[in-house]
Amino acid sequence: MGIFKRIRDISAAAINDLIDKAEDPVKLLNQYLRDMEDDIADAEIAVAKQIAIEKKFKHQAEEAAEMVEKRQEQAMQALQSGNEDLARRALVDKKEHQQKADDYQTQYDNAKSNADALRRQLSEMKSEFEKMKNRKDTLIARAESAKAQKKINQTMSGFGKDTATKGFERMSDKVMQLEAEADASKELRSSNRSLDDELEALGNNDVDDELAALKAQMTKGNDEGSKNEQ
Repeated sequence: MGIFKRIRDISAAAINDLIDKAEDPVKLLNQYLRDMEDDIADAEIAVAKQIAIEKKFKHQAEEAAEMVEKRQEQAMQALQSGNEDLARRALVDKKEHQQKADDYQTQYDNAKSNADALRRQLSEMKSEFEKMKNRKDTLIARAESAKAQKKINQTMSGFGKDTATKGFERMSDKVMQLEAEADASKELRSSNRSLDDELEALGNNDVDDELAALKAQMTKGNDEGSKNEQ
């Protein structure tokens, strides 16, 4: 029976091989267990049918055996009553029921043997299923751990080497450029202030000259006045 063979063929190697080929081991393992559950359900139906056949042959064999005993007793009673013909017919029917009883017993033995074999296989399937459920938890934990480690390794392998480093370099250049522009602006402003100061200084010199001229004029006037008085 294929449904039993599928479960018997399950092994850790087979599961690991499927995991190696799968993008998502967690989904695969859950699906695989669901498939196993479906197989077990089908197997249980098959076992139930075989058990029903076993019980049917057992019941028929028991009924035939009871008829054999009954006809034996009836044949004895007929002889005791002096009715030999009735006793003969009872024994003939007894023989027919005996043949049936033997046939049903044989079929019952075969059916029971098959049912027992299926029961054992179903038990093995359920046992294997429980093992796979336990392994699933372990494998999922390993898969998640491996994915996390892979993610970290990928992140660390490129950490600070590509985009981030280039970004920092660009920002460093930008800062240096801003600093240079600030210095240039400061120098330009200083240059403008020096020119104003020089112009202002020139203006102050003119005033000083005018003041000196006025003083000289006053001195000259005073001198001329003194001469006239004399």
